Amino acid sequence: MRTPEEQGPFVLDPTGADVLGDAARIRTRGPAARVLLPDGVPAWAVSDPELLRRLLTDARVSKDAYRHWPLLTNGEIRPEWPLIAWVTVRNMFTAYGPDHRRLRRLVSSAFTVRRTAALRPRIEAIVARLLDEVADAGADGPVDLRDRFAYPLPIQVICELFGIAEPETREEIRRCVDVFFRTTATPEEAAAALPRLQEILGEVVAEKRARPADDLSSALIAARDGGSQLSEDELVDTLGLFLSAGHETTVNLLDNAVHAMLTRPDQLALVREGRASWDDVIEETLRAEPPIVNLPLRFAVEDIEVDGGVVLRKGEAIISCLGAAGRDPGLHGDDAGVLDVTRADKEHLAFGHGVHHCLGAPLARLEAAVALPALFARFPDLRLAVDPAELRPLPSFISNGHQTLPVLV
Repeated sequence: MRTPEEQGPFVLDPTGADVLGDAARIRTRGPAARVLLPDGVPAWAVSDPELLRRLLTDARVSKDAYRHWPLLTNGEIRPEWPLIAWVTVRNMFTAYGPDHRRLRRLVSSAFTVRRTAALRPRIEAIVARLLDEVADAGADGPVDLRDRFAYPLPIQVICELFGIAEPETREEIRRCVDVFFRTTATPEEAAAALPRLQEILGEVVAEKRARPADDLSSALIAARDGGSQLSEDELVDTLGLFLSAGHETTVNLLDNAVHAMLTRPDQLALVREGRASWDDVIEETLRAEPPIVNLPLRFAVEDIEVDGGVVLRKGEAIISCLGAAGRDPGLHGDDAGVLDVTRADKEHLAFGHGVHHCLGAPLARLEAAVALPALFARFPDLRLAVDPAELRPLPSFISNGHQTLPVLV
């Protein structure tokens, strides 16, 4: 049998046909394995949870492609590369060292736990309205629960939080963000999506400057204009970060949790009998069916020797293989790939770790904690409208979810 090195790099499938299966195959190649991104761009996929935690807090690992990824700065990464938006934005997601601390401190001051908790009544009202719409749409046949429930809830919440009210603006933001996560995007789509999103958000910033309101956009603008050292590009791209990350993960979390309950009635029964909670469902879904399977990109600032004598060379790219880390048998046992809401240890890295832990995690959990029990209480006979084998995965090696989730209510 050939060794992983003899097999050559693992080619990530842009269609996402079997993202979790691919994650398992990457894990068999060791804690860090060579992979190929679109256009043959090389990277390391880190799948071991302990190694991933170490690298997420290691000062020798950067997210700043302009400073630490030679393939970008020497022109080998073109504007039409499918993952271009992940490496060229200027915000907390791509910042390194003091810049990351500066931006995270600023955003944390606006995106507080108190502000998140205060959203519960509004989230409950949005959920109730969406469930009414699902009931109406499903009165005569199947309804796509992803499109009618899992998607509109987080996008409405995050847009309200940032004061973006116009449906046309929200829809155009959605179209741009979809391109970021769709790894089958055409070169033309990839090249156009980020500039267009920045243009839209630049218009939002101008509007909010002229007419400030009680929302996070206005709070960030006030901080920028008040001398916070937040540049205009960072301001626009920070809005983009929250509007994209603020809904994509939650859409997939809701999608995957509902799918798990409908395809595993034994698990749903445990919740209904009080032997497990909806919080258990949420955390086990995040572990076994993470919304993001492969998170791009980080870069080695210097040579880093990791487990097994592998060396991540200075300037090499790193993918966080969250889908493999959450299902690691060394951490969760031989049944790590099985969703079990009674599992005692549901440890996962779906929201990152340490200084790179997602600030929006409490909001995502809150939305799911409101939405899931309300959905199953409203529709106790909820069931899939098609055979589970007919469901199509998202065309992405980044996101984990379904293109549609047709149900009968």
